[in-house]
Amino acid sequence: MAYKNIKIPADGAKITMKDGELQVPDNPVLPFIEGDGTGRDIWKASVAVFDAAVEKAYGGKRKVHWMEVYAGEKAHDMSGEWLPEETIEAFTEYLIGIKGPLTTPIGGGIRSLNVALRKMLDLYVCQRPVQYIEGVPSPVKHPEYVDMVIFRENTEDIYTGAEFEYGTDENKKFMGMLKENFPEQYDKFRFPDTAGISIKPVSQEGTARIVRAAIQWALENKRKDVSLVHKGNIMKYTEGAFRAWGYEIAKGEFRNDIVTERETWILGNKESNPDMTVEENAKAIDPGFDMMAPDKQKEILAEVEEALALWDTHGNGKWKTKLNIRDTIADIVFQQTITRAKSFDVLATMNLNGDYLSDALAAQIGGMGIAPGANINYVTGRAIFEATHGTAPKYADLDQVNPGSVILSGEMMFRYMGWHEVADLILKGMTGAVAAKTVTYDFDRLMDGATKVKCSEFGQAMIDHMD
Repeated sequence: MAYKNIKIPADGAKITMKDGELQVPDNPVLPFIEGDGTGRDIWKASVAVFDAAVEKAYGGKRKVHWMEVYAGEKAHDMSGEWLPEETIEAFTEYLIGIKGPLTTPIGGGIRSLNVALRKMLDLYVCQRPVQYIEGVPSPVKHPEYVDMVIFRENTEDIYTGAEFEYGTDENKKFMGMLKENFPEQYDKFRFPDTAGISIKPVSQEGTARIVRAAIQWALENKRKDVSLVHKGNIMKYTEGAFRAWGYEIAKGEFRNDIVTERETWILGNKESNPDMTVEENAKAIDPGFDMMAPDKQKEILAEVEEALALWDTHGNGKWKTKLNIRDTIADIVFQQTITRAKSFDVLATMNLNGDYLSDALAAQIGGMGIAPGANINYVTGRAIFEATHGTAPKYADLDQVNPGSVILSGEMMFRYMGWHEVADLILKGMTGAVAAKTVTYDFDRLMDGATKVKCSEFGQAMIDHMD
């Protein structure tokens, strides 16, 4: 299409999707949003690192053609719009891009530009790898144990924005409808006359595609387990459904490649004691079996029989080579990812839990300044890689901040494109600069014997360490 403010690079070509596979030319056009506040400094440092890594990896045989698109303050100053339609069209047409941090507009209209981009492009996966880089200051004793990837559902949950503000006519109408048609639910409200309301949708389709993406990625990258994170013991019909639907996807679509945690117990029990009956196995995996109601006992017995029916493909220790699918309560996962970080690998979560968890885990590896992120639709191939931190306007244009979040998001982007040599060089540059203690102020103040450098100088240090 014709663009008003976006200039299309003359020598670049589009990335396309064919038969479910990305087709990446040697001269791809990649849209980028510079970002607000510190985004300007960060992008300058980041693009220098990206271009250097591509040149070092391919010696001129491949080259990225960057195409600036607009959102946030820069777009508003240019067109009066915070998120111009042509920016959405550019990401739709060119599939893969990257962005810096964006400000949140003050007043009505768009609540969050980041959320708006995800919804408009249906980027249903928020993928957040969390892995420690040796030498980065951390508040925990063993940050090196942290090596996890979060698959956060990006389009549902509280983030749909379906809310009724207290005191509005809409709120009164909704509460009246609830009281008239669902009095038992209305009576659960402690202070119904002064309550703001948010609606939390969790769908079977939304659950299926985030869990499917997490399992497929885990299998392709030879990870050991996927944890379904939920608070289903309290929110049974949303978060509890997420857990149930997640297991259905795992068993229904990946049966030969996965094993559930409870199935490992059942199969392991049978291997240890071949003469064990189904009822004895049920009592072993659920010690309270004898106190259960008959219908619950019947359910557990059926579960044991179903697992034992996998004997030919999963028995005799074969299950140990399968991807393990388990679930964990959300509040417990916050504790255990600190106390037993080695036990977690890939985590599939709903939107809000994933938001909390990804930021909490980022703290263990040194903070949001080096936490990368991606928003991906694995069906269409569209993806926007992004800084996970804010705009920090206090430090704008001072050339001080850590560009690591955008740079490592770029590492994810190049790996997603299949340019693994570039991604490896970016990681090599990052680990080398940090190991040499050539760091920006945020790390310098926490490291003994460090050399404090500017944002741009950190980017150059990374380039130097690629050799």
